[in-house]
Amino acid sequence: MEKISIRSIQEKDNKALADLIRSVFEEFGSEKQGTVYSDPTTDNLFEYFRKEKALCWIAESDGIILGSCGIYPTDGLPFGCAELVKFYLSPDSRGKGIGQQLLHKAIGSARELNYTQLYLESFPEFGKAVSMYERLGFNHIDHSLGNSGHYACTIFMLKDL
Repeated sequence: MEKISIRSIQEKDNKALADLIRSVFEEFGSEKQGTVYSDPTTDNLFEYFRKEKALCWIAESDGIILGSCGIYPTDGLPFGCAELVKFYLSPDSRGKGIGQQLLHKAIGSARELNYTQLYLESFPEFGKAVSMYERLGFNHIDHSLGNSGHYACTIFMLKDL
């Protein structure tokens, strides 16, 4: 069994992580404007996560990035709320519990940073991820929160911590 480590994002991860994220969007036919796919910050995620109370966890094995999951204090969110962001897994990493490890790590980190809620945005194309969010206690809400700039998203969810 491969050894998987979960660690904080590093500057050297920028290109591989941007490539992984965009490949997931392409895999699901979701390469749309108004999403992470077209967001210019996707190419410099290490810098993006250098904001106070923001973090991104990377799952890797033998130097290869398998996935990521972060929390971010998106502008315009209610007090105490952060956004769950950049949760993506490579196709061969799915179904092995890696996504759950990343999500639990991000949720635990949000609690440690004294957030009281987590918000996320997604698409119907990412149905398996949405099902996982539901199992972890995220509830659907009927509108977006905050100013992520990802106006193409159609699924909005919120979890009390």
